[in-house]
Amino acid sequence: MPDFLSNLTAEGAGSPSQRCPTGGNGSGAGCVCSWCCCGLLNRILVITFMVILACGVVVGNIITVTVFLRSKQFRTPQGYLKVSLALADMMVGLLVVPFSVYTEVALVRSGALPVWYQGYSATGGSRPWQPCNLIGVVFAGCTFVSISTIFLLTAERSVAILKPLHKGSVITRRRTFLLISVSWVAAFLLATSPLLSSRRFVLEYNECSRMCNYAFVPEASRQPSWSILLLFPAFDFTILGGTLVVNVLSFSSIRRYSRRRKFLAEAESQPGSLRPSFSDIKAAKTIAILTLIFTASFSPVAAFVVGNVLGYRWCNFSFFAFWILASNSCCNVIIYSVRDHRFRKGLHQLFHKTLHPFPKNSC
Repeated sequence: MPDFLSNLTAEGAGSPSQRCPTGGNGSGAGCVCSWCCCGLLNRILVITFMVILACGVVVGNIITVTVFLRSKQFRTPQGYLKVSLALADMMVGLLVVPFSVYTEVALVRSGALPVWYQGYSATGGSRPWQPCNLIGVVFAGCTFVSISTIFLLTAERSVAILKPLHKGSVITRRRTFLLISVSWVAAFLLATSPLLSSRRFVLEYNECSRMCNYAFVPEASRQPSWSILLLFPAFDFTILGGTLVVNVLSFSSIRRYSRRRKFLAEAESQPGSLRPSFSDIKAAKTIAILTLIFTASFSPVAAFVVGNVLGYRWCNFSFFAFWILASNSCCNVIIYSVRDHRFRKGLHQLFHKTLHPFPKNSC
């Protein structure tokens, strides 16, 4: 994932002049004096935001998974893909964000650097197994899963629109489960590729993004390793570009169909089975909205990567870029609630049965 390119330096830490002193201002030792961590009030606001985000991501995606799995009308290839997307987002809320909360609270309370903090290895400390080796890979892998799942959703809708007669034979549950499994395995293999292919990288808690990111080990040369890290943006932009192309093809077909509908005689002479259904068209528009929102949340990270390659640090910007991307994990349930009437109906049934588990006794 491109966010792992953030703040990569040979020493993995800023100079002492860039750090906040430990003390009553709430800044832990070793922190960079930036908007997110200078002053106790800012620290409390950031931690509060992280806690709210974690709760929103977990609750929203639990609701999404429950609605999709408990209703038979959602047990379709599209529904299973949306469940896969929700599970990837949920892992961000269960592991990635809470770990950042834990680290920030520990820094506020004690001011001592944990072993997974950026730059710890540069001080000569030992390198035991640390939680960032798991958290960082989970964040990268789940982002790759989200990107690939959005592409699969777009491809599934394009088949339903462009080839409605072949939808049932091309898009089967077995193939959908296979593609979901492949996307998860490939995503996490790609996420671990820098660790598996080179010893020049470590996963440490980044002092700017406030997340577990890849960093170069002390005194390691950066240049030979850039080719490995560039796999992340190459994968992201390739998949997003393919998604854009498929969306253009699908909506071009929808536009042509909408023009034909103006001519009633021509529309009536066309067999219904050859026309994409209204639900297919609306679902395609919903997935296009998912794609646009994800691309918008990912764009700040892409801009930061370009700046980082050019040698800019952009510490404050990196914090906003990565947490905007993390905040995208709670957006899908809102989009489904606004765009999908069947999802709204499922929400109503879910909460109605939860609030009224037993029928009222008649008098």
